[in-house]
Amino acid sequence: MDVPRLTLGALLALTACSPDGQDGAASRGSADRQAVSGEPVSQVECAAIPTGQSSVPAGDYRVGTNARRGEEGPPRRVATDGFAIDSHEVTNAQFADFVADTGYVTVAERTPDPADYPEIDPALLVPGSAVFGVSLERGGFWWRFVPGASWRAPYGPGSSIDGLDRHPVVHVAYEDALAYAHWSQTDLPTETEWEIAARGGLEGAEYTWGDEFRPGGEWRANTWQGPFPAIDIGEDGHQGLAPVGCYEPNGYGLYDMAGNVWEWTSTPFDTGSNTGTIRGGSYLCAPSYCARFRPAARQPQEWDFSASHIGFRTIERVSAEAG
Repeated sequence: MDVPRLTLGALLALTACSPDGQDGAASRGSADRQAVSGEPVSQVECAAIPTGQSSVPAGDYRVGTNARRGEEGPPRRVATDGFAIDSHEVTNAQFADFVADTGYVTVAERTPDPADYPEIDPALLVPGSAVFGVSLERGGFWWRFVPGASWRAPYGPGSSIDGLDRHPVVHVAYEDALAYAHWSQTDLPTETEWEIAARGGLEGAEYTWGDEFRPGGEWRANTWQGPFPAIDIGEDGHQGLAPVGCYEPNGYGLYDMAGNVWEWTSTPFDTGSNTGTIRGGSYLCAPSYCARFRPAARQPQEWDFSASHIGFRTIERVSAEAG
């Protein structure tokens, strides 16, 4: 697949969001470590990390919905020969193994070619990705580009992934996710495959676990609590990213198919689109603002863009010989 370059318009779009647009990023609204640096804070211990892949059986499935936004419908039936998909999002530790083995350099770590961005001052074209950090008091923007931010330094220069082995890797563009998948002899899911997996066998349900956001008062995903986008108070046990596998899995044994990080799929957002499709919502999704932590929700994303709340998981399809 040809991967279009990020446009100036896409760069500028990071500084303004709407309720129907991408998640906004957290401003520095509290005195704790997460608010000051953007680094995650967990108030609860998570069980042992899940491993491997979970199987999704062959069959006909209903995907899509008419209940929310137009791009999520219409509901339709699709067939799959079955596949296995990672039980959790690819972690920093897993991605580090890939980089150590291959020497791979992510898109965010490369210096952009000024010829690809003629509208932008070349002085601004340095390695780096979007991270959250501009406070509302300092201008009202929720996103900014920070030179030096990458999967190795997800919160900007001076940060690291030390102690975050179990957290999902972020600042990965589509090209980076696909390179990892090829190295691991897997692939990225189509958005249809992703949605089938996310639903966990619950046809037509609002969430990956059912129709109630907090069944029995329990948190089922890492999302945003508190006045958005000023402060995430972490009622679900986590401010910012959570380690993978901290919430109950869905019916297929898959963790974090809602919230935590958006996940890359291999599907263009629409015909002729220069954007890919990400799924699942992130920890920056609030019920009052984004609410895209639903299996039917879709979000366009520039193929060569990475951010502090986008990750991925991989898939292994049933071969024709096995079928």
